[in-house]
Amino acid sequence: MATKNIMIVGVGGQGTLLASRILGNTVINEGYDVKVSEVHGMSQRGGSVVTYVKYGNEVFSPIIDRGEADIILAFELLEAYRALPYLKKGGKIIVNGQRIDPMPVITGAAEYPENIAEKIAEKADIKVIDALSLARDAGNIKAVNVVLIGVMAKSTDIAYDKWIETIKSTVPEKFLDVNLKAFSLGYNI
Repeated sequence: MATKNIMIVGVGGQGTLLASRILGNTVINEGYDVKVSEVHGMSQRGGSVVTYVKYGNEVFSPIIDRGEADIILAFELLEAYRALPYLKKGGKIIVNGQRIDPMPVITGAAEYPENIAEKIAEKADIKVIDALSLARDAGNIKAVNVVLIGVMAKSTDIAYDKWIETIKSTVPEKFLDVNLKAFSLGYNI
């Protein structure tokens, strides 16, 4: 199988790292070679978080260069826009439609760009999801990450049950029911 390149981008505190663990563990369980690299900007202060996940028969480096990402899984609109140069031709962006203002916008030093989804759609295949509402329906707004993993999982060749097995072995027991429901809602959107 050709190597698959997936970028997960978001803001600190959104659960991008759990999402990358679920993705990485699922593809490992399927027998693929996997490399993961996490870049934490000022993640604890609401800054950007980027995770590269590459998997295939043999993977030599976790880094995804510009124009190489098959899928960009974005937890926030502006982060999707920032990651756009990394998407390869024919790739897709799955994005939570939520807007989270970065510190320069909060302080008035910058303005949040308008019509981000429309700008991305001019250049790429984009699927905007109201993951926040689906997470709320699952029982916890913090499950946005697993909703988005569910949406992305549908576009892979890995069976639904394999994802469920990984979630059961990765997510703490006290959060399991919410996360299983969140995954299912995202997968079946």
